[in-house]
Amino acid sequence: MHVFALKQCDTCRKALSALRAAGHDPVVTDVRADGIPPDTLAEIHRIFGDALVNRRSTTWRGLSEAEREAPALDLLVRHPTLMKRPVIHDGQGWHLGWGPEVRKSVLG
Repeated sequence: MHVFALKQCDTCRKALSALRAAGHDPVVTDVRADGIPPDTLAEIHRIFGDALVNRRSTTWRGLSEAEREAPALDLLVRHPTLMKRPVIHDGQGWHLGWGPEVRKSVLG
């Protein structure tokens, strides 16, 4: 299991704690500190599309109108903290966020 997260993100910390409590030992990539390999980011974007961009984030609010018009993948390459989190790859599929459906799917 691989989790793309931010260390400072409360939701990411809750997700990682729950995954570990359920017996998982996820590999964690901090999107700010470690970055995301371009091919992995492209694959995640292909799956989730523009839903991958967190338009409620502090980073989004700090962008100019012109920057916001850029294609989502370009924005995510320049500003990885714009990515909705966590993004979880459980070996069978990808999951975005930590909502009830994701929790049910990855925790069982």
